[in-house]
Amino acid sequence: MTDHALLSRLDLNLLVALDALLTERSVTRAAERLHLSQPALSASLARLRMHFGDPILARRGNTYELTPFALRLAEHTTTALEAARRVFESQATWAPTESVREFAIYGSDYGFVTIGKAVAELAAERAPGVRFRFMLHNQTIVEDAPNRLRSADGMVIPHGHMTDLPFADLWHDDWVAVVSENNATVGDDLTMEDVAALPWVMTYQSRSAFTSAARQIQQLGIEPHVEVVVESFLALPHFVAGTNRIGLIQAALAPVARGVGGVRIVELPFSATPLTNALWWHPVHDRDPEHLWMRHLFEEAGRLVEASVHTSA
Repeated sequence: MTDHALLSRLDLNLLVALDALLTERSVTRAAERLHLSQPALSASLARLRMHFGDPILARRGNTYELTPFALRLAEHTTTALEAARRVFESQATWAPTESVREFAIYGSDYGFVTIGKAVAELAAERAPGVRFRFMLHNQTIVEDAPNRLRSADGMVIPHGHMTDLPFADLWHDDWVAVVSENNATVGDDLTMEDVAALPWVMTYQSRSAFTSAARQIQQLGIEPHVEVVVESFLALPHFVAGTNRIGLIQAALAPVARGVGGVRIVELPFSATPLTNALWWHPVHDRDPEHLWMRHLFEEAGRLVEASVHTSA
């Protein structure tokens, strides 16, 4: 039997029921979420069990748990449901001023307070019904980007972490160091001796999740003494203030870091490779006029962020 023939025999409403069951892990709560009667959803669960040859929900005492197979289904179901939603929300003719589309973008908090903020401001002026959902990425999401970006609209991340996907360069940025205001060891300038001797706050810091500047320090023959790892650039200054630690942030975040209080910004004692931040997306979105409008909006916002970085430098 062909894939098309198999699909033609399925009720795609079962996908909605499956997503609710996997999320709620309860027939009663799933029925309430979908505004259906419990017998109706129980019938859908019976059909799903027959189709997959798996109970999906298994009783454990007074509660239900997802079976191992259902746990594997969960991520695929969310992706499939989002893709289906996008298909039926598409319009033959589209005008930004009339659109109510939601664009889902992965990124870091650094990306959100720079390009994300600028994009949201431009969209509010030109397409007030359009909404953006900015979602924090993590190591797993970045590594699975070719699959994740089928159902999301894009990911803002610098070059060096992704390949083989379409992208648009947005803005360039530099790295600076953050030290405590009362750090008596560091003077007006950070030295290589400081880099080697003082403890560090690093962001991410794993085999596949890292910052280019931190990697450069290692390439210079210094293995930094890392006391704290935090998966947030905005939180980093809080772990520096009042300590003798050093942190790395992007120059665009320097005003934000100063706003935290108790820290100061100093230049690095080596020439850190500048960042080239980009928007990445899946080729499935290439010909979508709404997505193309969004990409142009990001590029325009990128020029605004670039200008602000050099103004505040």
